[in-house]
Amino acid sequence: MAQVVRGVVARSKGAPVSLENVTIPDPGPGEAVVDIASCGVCHTDLHYREGGINDEFPFLLGHEAAGVVESVGDGVTEVAPGDFVILNWRAVCGRCRACRRGRPWYCFDTHNASQKMTLDDGTELTPALGIGAFADKTLVAAGQCTKVEATDPEAIGLLGCGVMAGLGAALNTGNVGRGDSVAVIGCGGVGIAAVAGARLAGAAKIIAIDLDEKKVRWAQQQGATHLIEAADTDVVEAVRALTDGFGADVVIDAVGTPATWKQAFYARDLAGTVVLVGVPTPDMTLEVPLIDVFARGGALKSSWYGDCLPSRDFPMLVDLYQQGRLDLDAFVSETIGIDDVEAAFERMRRGEVLRSVVAL
Repeated sequence: MAQVVRGVVARSKGAPVSLENVTIPDPGPGEAVVDIASCGVCHTDLHYREGGINDEFPFLLGHEAAGVVESVGDGVTEVAPGDFVILNWRAVCGRCRACRRGRPWYCFDTHNASQKMTLDDGTELTPALGIGAFADKTLVAAGQCTKVEATDPEAIGLLGCGVMAGLGAALNTGNVGRGDSVAVIGCGGVGIAAVAGARLAGAAKIIAIDLDEKKVRWAQQQGATHLIEAADTDVVEAVRALTDGFGADVVIDAVGTPATWKQAFYARDLAGTVVLVGVPTPDMTLEVPLIDVFARGGALKSSWYGDCLPSRDFPMLVDLYQQGRLDLDAFVSETIGIDDVEAAFERMRRGEVLRSVVAL
């Protein structure tokens, strides 16, 4: 039977969000209803509110979440009621050309729930990243649920988006190895997670770069060995000075602008790797001399969700968290209620937090 829950909704571009009644249908074939325990406040949710993703308003915001499966529809075998899960926004299809080639982390046909959640008047909602987890409960495709060992949902729910993107940029896309030098440009939640990923991989030198002194200090807590405050520094020359004049083996751009990408490109060593994990806006363009691309060699990569495979990566990272080897708690700046999301957006804009987390 359909049920009504509270949810945070963005009704129109730029308007403050509102707490609304949301109707959740019973799960259909391949779907699951999840009782949400926590959901991080991510920049992507703000982009949805600002119309920066698409114009399919109204949006049910929230996507960086953990909770417990309440019910499942026909044909669901991946999870069962009572399972503790992290939600992900790339439910692997298992049939597309990437999946058939054994590269499911690149799945080209990821999917969401078929049914729609609605407002009281029947208006259909667009769930952020197919999840919509600023709500007591949400409806998702069962493949968006990854079962993990039950632990602190406020910390591990962050693996659902930003923290996984950063960790994966280092571990999966950048393929950071033992003894490597790594530079990370931009020390918000994603960038600091990339620092943590480089530390897990055994990098010998981890250089954290940001305009904000506070943020590079946060990165230091996650394993950065050197800090560059970029406001009045030539970033490329500073990275080279810290790497015997050569540049870093891997440079991760967690900002996603032409200026920061060029810094990453020229701050890497010959045959080094550039990883773009910060998300550019559609209007951004890039001009680089092609001879420099050829002459410097190496790899220029984009990292989609940290090139993660949730079924492989989430349980492993939760295990590292429980062992005390991955400090996910440090990413939780504050715990808030479901009615405080709008204020959390403002704190995020001002750079006061890594993550505000809604506890439900």
